[in-house]
Amino acid sequence: MMNKARVLIGMILLLPVLAAGLVACTDEEPVRVDLSKREALVAPRQVDAITYAYLPQYSHTISYQRHRRMLEYLRQTTGLPLRQIFPDTFDEHIKMVERGEIDISYSNPFVYVRLAKAGAQAFARVIEPSGEPNFRGQIITRSDNAEIRDIADCRGKRWVAVDPDSAGGYLFPLGLFFDNGIQVEDFETVDFAPGPGGKQEKVVLSVYAGVYDIGTIRKGTLDVVGGKIDLGAIRVLAETRAYPGWVYSARKGLDPEVVEAISKAMFALDHENEAHKLILSAAGIRGVIPAKDIDYGPVRELAEKLGLDR
Repeated sequence: MMNKARVLIGMILLLPVLAAGLVACTDEEPVRVDLSKREALVAPRQVDAITYAYLPQYSHTISYQRHRRMLEYLRQTTGLPLRQIFPDTFDEHIKMVERGEIDISYSNPFVYVRLAKAGAQAFARVIEPSGEPNFRGQIITRSDNAEIRDIADCRGKRWVAVDPDSAGGYLFPLGLFFDNGIQVEDFETVDFAPGPGGKQEKVVLSVYAGVYDIGTIRKGTLDVVGGKIDLGAIRVLAETRAYPGWVYSARKGLDPEVVEAISKAMFALDHENEAHKLILSAAGIRGVIPAKDIDYGPVRELAEKLGLDR
């Protein structure tokens, strides 16, 4: 009797479950999809901002550290919504300016000459920590490399450079080699630092590790890698002549009032002002001065001499 009661209670408890199961097993009406009715999905947009990009000669981390104070200062001073963005390569940086995705470009003069062909306009250039508005490239080798004592000894050696569009890290030294009768084909190999960003550091580290006989970098790079390697192991073999320094340019079509506001704020930076000095020192510069396209004539002359007038 007790067993029959337990079976009956169990069946009562199972009834809802069985009922739910029967519903679940019931054939449902197929879902009809009308492909003639479509709705475009729009990805979330970032807040509109004036985009600011530093040519990726160093890693993105260093690019951010160098320019975050400048961006904050420009936002506060101009009231404009500026946002730093980080192209991975020199070529990507150039294409983004051409497509209007970078409003304010901070680049080397060789890259600027290419950007100018797409309508970009120089409006400011920097003063180097040395106090000069120009900068140089350097040829480096290991201090213990007894085979390389002067530029002539570089012939037939393995050369690592920053990027085909790097000014101090390739094109200025290429001009120096050219003036000394050495052509690209005279080297055993000419390679460029791989991967995105950090290219200047990679050149120094490659020479330091002995992977290449010589490397070419922008003057000032050794200060950046000083905490990573023993700089006593690196020797500066030669320096190039000075060329016009890094330049701020505005993309084609950018509102002139925006350029005027940013220019005015940049030119007001004073190295003697402690707050401003923090901004400038972080960016690796001493000041910002006005610039015009004509300032970059020497760079165009070098490009023509090297057959690089693209």
